[in-house]
Amino acid sequence: MKNKLVSLEAALAPVQSGATLAIGGSLLRRQPNAAVRELIRRGVKDLTLLTWATTTATDMLAAAGAVRRWEGIYAGMFSHGLAPNFRRGVQSGAITVRDFSECAIVARFRAAAAGLAFMPVRSLLGSDMATRNPEQIRPMACPFTGDKLHAVAAAEADFTIIHGYAGDRYGNVQWPVVRDSDDIDQLMASGARRLIVTVEKIIPHEQVKAQPTLTYIPGQWVEAIVEVPHGAHPVACDSLYDEDEEHLRLYLDHAKTPDSMGSYLDRYVRTPRTHDEYLQASGAAARLPSLSVQQG
Repeated sequence: MKNKLVSLEAALAPVQSGATLAIGGSLLRRQPNAAVRELIRRGVKDLTLLTWATTTATDMLAAAGAVRRWEGIYAGMFSHGLAPNFRRGVQSGAITVRDFSECAIVARFRAAAAGLAFMPVRSLLGSDMATRNPEQIRPMACPFTGDKLHAVAAAEADFTIIHGYAGDRYGNVQWPVVRDSDDIDQLMASGARRLIVTVEKIIPHEQVKAQPTLTYIPGQWVEAIVEVPHGAHPVACDSLYDEDEEHLRLYLDHAKTPDSMGSYLDRYVRTPRTHDEYLQASGAAARLPSLSVQQG
């Protein structure tokens, strides 16, 4: 088996401006924020993002002027309201938006996983989504019953970036028995062309073999795996740590204007050279023990 354990810089080096990225996580959990900060430091631009319920990852990229187009079900800050940088980008015309229902976006990723160009759905009937997005949603008739349906285009990304719980050096990623599960990370991973996974910790391969049923992303899907403890900060990694409310409030305070958000990016994203330096600069390192939800 191939050793796929690399640095964050090496894992993301193939991602260039103009790429289409599928970004995992759901709301304030497991957003791949360490990876996003690295992309911003590198100055990657002109991205198309495919997401589920996205928060900080998309909003930071929008703040950096890195997003050209977004396709997904939700972009906001969950209990903290709207995603201010993303909203400004949409309102100014800098970011093109294509909305999908949850069922439709799941179907798009299922099509990608099955190697199909599209997947039929019934859930968009009665909505105007097809009218507003004819390039990706088209009316069709069921070939067996003649029922009206819509075909939704496969969610085909150049790269898929996910933050997971634990994995071995061969790219096998495992989840805990008790976890939140309202994400589609596993589905995103199964349809990925090039999958990059950051994890909270690297575990021995023997541990993976001892509990194989916990492996939700097998190593053969993965191009690169990176150990990034607290890589979702300032959001949570369920079963390990809660979101950092103090830093989220600081982020949103800076996000009120483009100038103050630029200062945030300079101080907390562009200046720190590593993820560890970010945790120190943001004050997160001192707060991490209080955010932990692990027993013992």
